[in-house]
Amino acid sequence: MTQKTWLVTGGAGFIGGNFVLDAVAAGIKVVNLDLLTYAGNLDTLKPLEGDSGHVFVPGDIGDRELVARLLSEHRPDAVVNFAAESHVDRSIDGPAAFVQTNVVGTLGLLECVRDHWRELPDEDKEDFRFLHVSTDEVYGSLGDEGKFTETTPYAPNSPYSASKAASDHLVRAFHHTYGLPVVTTNCSNNYGPHQFPEKLVPLVIAKAVAGEPLPVYGDGKNVRDWLYVKDHCSAIRRVLEAGRLGETYNIGGNAERENIVVVETICRLLDERRPREDGQPRASQITFVRDRPGHDRRYAIDADKIKAELGWTPSVGFNEGMAQTVDWYLANHDWTQRILDGDYRLQRLGEEG
Repeated sequence: MTQKTWLVTGGAGFIGGNFVLDAVAAGIKVVNLDLLTYAGNLDTLKPLEGDSGHVFVPGDIGDRELVARLLSEHRPDAVVNFAAESHVDRSIDGPAAFVQTNVVGTLGLLECVRDHWRELPDEDKEDFRFLHVSTDEVYGSLGDEGKFTETTPYAPNSPYSASKAASDHLVRAFHHTYGLPVVTTNCSNNYGPHQFPEKLVPLVIAKAVAGEPLPVYGDGKNVRDWLYVKDHCSAIRRVLEAGRLGETYNIGGNAERENIVVVETICRLLDERRPREDGQPRASQITFVRDRPGHDRRYAIDADKIKAELGWTPSVGFNEGMAQTVDWYLANHDWTQRILDGDYRLQRLGEEG
């Protein structure tokens, strides 16, 4: 059988990097296009050094000449788009970068992929896929009950989620207008190895170990559904294999937790593995701080569709996944420290996965 080739954009980021590692291990050749902004990290991809199944290309999804060349040269069977600005706090401070990457960049990528797909032989055209990775934040905020389904109306409440909503709509439009064979996934909060430490889980671990305050927004009762990153990657591969064209699939971890519970869980795991010298619980470091603007109260994913149609369910529970994550960060302190020693100093507690 001919080896499959996938063009993965944003494949040096957190989710994209984990996806690339798993795909190459599964025998897929990956052409990895990443601009290497602050959140892109080649350290994640070190296990692939010298591996002919991984071709790394530094560049922007908005660089149409580069994208067209990669499509022509490597003739991928699928394009998987992870490339995005993704941190809500950063989008509040500077929304223009989010529109540029998530909207303008996605448009450029779609146009290049559409033009390439149109020129494929019929048999290759039928098998080709464009998979767009998005977020549950496009749906807005839930009340105390209910979950987001694939038919929940979009109601984004931050510049980040608004830019992702726009990109989702562009992907849908390219399917209905041009026939481009697309599928979209909307996931809940991811956590796991290699996550940039402005996000809740790695930031809490780093600050807790350093003995620093653990700032939690508001009353800490904002609820998110937590998804282990390796489960997310397996769901994306399953959607690529068998997802229906033009459809959206919600991917969740069946693990709703209040933010304060997530932080307390991390503190407990650290107390078990690396107790403080003074014997005090790390939960004593928790500090509640002023809530951020437009902070959505609750997200929850209904993942019944992907289960019913594609047979996918998460395999890693919250407690197991969080324990594995804490262990990874403790064992890879140097990885985190190299990021923290860079130009960007983490000052605020993020929560998006």
